[in-house]
Amino acid sequence: MMDEAIRSLTDAFAALQQVCFEPLVPVLFAMGWGHVLDEAFVACAWLLMGLLQIAVMLLVIVPLQRWRALEPLVDRAAVRTDIVYTLIHRLGLFRLGLFLALDPVFTSLFGTLRVHGLPTWHLDQIWPGVTDQAWVSFVIYLVAFDFLAYWIHRAQHRWGRWWQLHALHHSQRQMTLWSDNRNHFLDDIAVDCLLVVAAQLIGVAPGQFMVLIALTQLSESLQHANVRLSLGPVVERLWVTPRFHRAHHGVESGEHNYGVLLPWWDMLFGTARFDLGHGPTGLMEQITQGRDYGRGLWAQQWLGLKRLWPRV
Repeated sequence: MMDEAIRSLTDAFAALQQVCFEPLVPVLFAMGWGHVLDEAFVACAWLLMGLLQIAVMLLVIVPLQRWRALEPLVDRAAVRTDIVYTLIHRLGLFRLGLFLALDPVFTSLFGTLRVHGLPTWHLDQIWPGVTDQAWVSFVIYLVAFDFLAYWIHRAQHRWGRWWQLHALHHSQRQMTLWSDNRNHFLDDIAVDCLLVVAAQLIGVAPGQFMVLIALTQLSESLQHANVRLSLGPVVERLWVTPRFHRAHHGVESGEHNYGVLLPWWDMLFGTARFDLGHGPTGLMEQITQGRDYGRGLWAQQWLGLKRLWPRV
């Protein structure tokens, strides 16, 4: 039953993807880009997935913010910048740039490794007939990727060079559902490269990878929302909630609550804090030193490079 429902959703999405793609075919041939039809087809999938995410954000999370707002919006310009970041990432523009720049590198790398005997291993084949069912496979890969994301997030905070980039994400003192993608582009490139390598190594299918990324992004949008929402101690230990993640962004919160989707890893490795309320967010140095992280997207990107350069 579950597999049939998943197949139905997959078929419906594939039909939408085909509708989106067909008008592009004559345009691509007219421009002499007939050799990128496969890539354009995949790009349509990312675009549709992003549009679906934004629809959910506008129809569900925005009204939730208005209904249960935690704090009044006092810096709408900063929020507008976050919206630009969100559109760049969710509509596939960042991923398109990443593909054009790095796909030849990854293709060459994995091709070379295959030639030299790197085995093709699929994590969902550990128990044929059970783990290769569509929904079971998806859960396995979700847990595996979230485990990796937890350690990536800890590295972003613990490694000085990486923190100089990741600090931009924590500099937002007016958190909203749009704040998730407020990142330095080099930070995002590093994370995406690690996830792509992991996907290749454990054999996640491209379609599953796309859904995993979309689900993660949508959940993170809710986590960053300006919303006073308590889901109780049980749910808070099963899935990362807005309160749990806001504590991670707190000015005086310390180093904890790194979980991206599941708080299990924080609980397992001693970095979980469930006892903190809805305090102010941002970085202490913004308050004590007046450190500037930039007002617009390009200023923020430039200042991130300036913070990184002395450490390089």
